[in-house]
Amino acid sequence: MRTAPTILHLDMDAFYASAEQAAKPSLRGKAVVVGGLGPRGVVATASYEARKFGVHSAMPMGQARRLAPNAAYLVPRFGLYREISEQVMALLRELSPLVEPLSLDEAFVDLEAGGVADDAASARVVGERLRVDIKTVTGLTGSVGLAASKMLAKIASEEAKPDGLRLIVPGTERDLLGPMSVRTLPGVGPATGDHLRRGGITTVEEIAGAGEDELVRLVGKSHGSALYAMALARDERPVVAERDTKSVSVEDTYDVDIHDRVRVRGEVARLADRCVERLRAAGHSGRTIVLKVRRFDFSTLTRSETLRGPTDDAGVVREAAARLLESVDTTGGVRLLGVGVTGLADYTQEDLFAQARALAEGSEQGEGEAVGEAAQETAQAVEESSVDEVPLAARRWVAGHDVRHAAYGHGWVQGSGLGRVTVRFETPVSPPGRVRTFRVDDAELVPAEPLPLVEPTEEGLAGPGAESAERCPSG
Repeated sequence: MRTAPTILHLDMDAFYASAEQAAKPSLRGKAVVVGGLGPRGVVATASYEARKFGVHSAMPMGQARRLAPNAAYLVPRFGLYREISEQVMALLRELSPLVEPLSLDEAFVDLEAGGVADDAASARVVGERLRVDIKTVTGLTGSVGLAASKMLAKIASEEAKPDGLRLIVPGTERDLLGPMSVRTLPGVGPATGDHLRRGGITTVEEIAGAGEDELVRLVGKSHGSALYAMALARDERPVVAERDTKSVSVEDTYDVDIHDRVRVRGEVARLADRCVERLRAAGHSGRTIVLKVRRFDFSTLTRSETLRGPTDDAGVVREAAARLLESVDTTGGVRLLGVGVTGLADYTQEDLFAQARALAEGSEQGEGEAVGEAAQETAQAVEESSVDEVPLAARRWVAGHDVRHAAYGHGWVQGSGLGRVTVRFETPVSPPGRVRTFRVDDAELVPAEPLPLVEPTEEGLAGPGAESAERCPSG
């Protein structure tokens, strides 16, 4: 492991929700929840204000509404999030050729490989400058962790949240990790944590004290050996540049083993959607779909299926993952599920509108895959906002998405129903705007593209709080 804290981990703060707050002045400082709004939708991201009520990502949307009934509930705008992500990743690539994106809002950077830092002092300067640059360019905040390894850099960024920087000095890792919960270590979810607790192990220091043999006995050879190494702060994984990525995957460990086969299918569908989101953020498509299942007894099974051509279509990945699940016995319960894509390529055989139509058709067929509803609604909204020929009465007004009115200018949908759509007219650089209601077939109201969160001024770049009455005629 290196001797200087030159691995940087950046994690944007409550990314989707923060982007929505920056875009919508009336929501700043208020609880915002982003995700699928249907009966079986799930939370993608909650703002820090919403988290105070207990709302968190992956929570069923119905439960979130009960905890925070007065929050703003919005459908994701992945097009906007990708644009912001590209701006952030561009800033990271100015620091080093070795940037490893983990998702739209998270990445590792090897500062040493970029020649911008070789000790703690220079690394801190780079990290602080990066935070300022991100705020200037995007209007959003990110938290930075600096350490001598990827594991510790990620732990540091988590401790720095929100909008902070934490540097772990090499040589202090064991003292830092010792009193922390076992859940701090990567790969230790609720189920593994409970298993270790039943063995009398609750802290990282106790993992190190138990010894590798005992950990292997408790959680299996591969997992046990990895946990022991991490508890000793050993992590030699290099930062891998995006172009060298061999696969993209996501997985979840569950608080309680899942026995309900219907829920298992739903979780696999949700993971497939998240995997595709990450795949697209990296600019890739892939040929081989991989399903990972860790059962109640810690046995881990993987199944894979290779497609005829590369894809980044969420519907295709969901269907392949569902087929793979049919070959796995989950009778005794499931503690971890994962979906991945390998055989990556930089192109896809499907175009955007074909993907959107396929997703929309899949949602209408009601095949029980509504866990990925947020992605389906977003894809459909993208298509509808791009096609002028859609009949006025057939337009879907999606909560949180952008619109423009001939008389009132740019705004966003607060809600719709009973033939009416309610719009708040404001922009990222205006004061909070007024609310007006229209018929859903009002010819003067049309879908619109998101506006930039910041805009150039004579002095440089203005933040999202700058006023611009000219762009919000409604006041």
